Amino acid sequence: QVQLVESGGGLVQAGGSLRLSCAASGRTFGSYTMGWFRQAPGKEREFVASINSSGRSTFYADSVKGRFTISRDNAKNTVYLQMNSLKSEDTAVYYCAASSDSYRTRATDAYSYWGQGTQVTVSS
Repeated sequence: QVQLVESGGGLVQAGGSLRLSCAASGRTFGSYTMGWFRQAPGKEREFVASINSSGRSTFYADSVKGRFTISRDNAKNTVYLQMNSLKSEDTAVYYCAASSDSYRTRATDAYSYWGQGTQVTVSS
């Protein structure tokens, strides 16, 4: 069982940066693939980025590649999402999630544990 709590969301101007954090409970954090997803109003939840259990391999949606960076600190049971060059279309609720599947899966149903989400609003 893993419990996830996101933080770091907020209001930022286009072109700005934010860093999201996701703190996990449980001693098995280091065994999970971790992912970030987002959901904008009226849209389906979509994959943003993922990282394997060791932190050595990452995977990104094309829409954020080169702007966002996912990382993790297994000693702190925390996964991060550094978001740079933010655009208005990045506005959404951002969720972190844990999976026992490969880090290259984008499917939401591959992730068993979810946080409550944190709002990111980018003003143009």
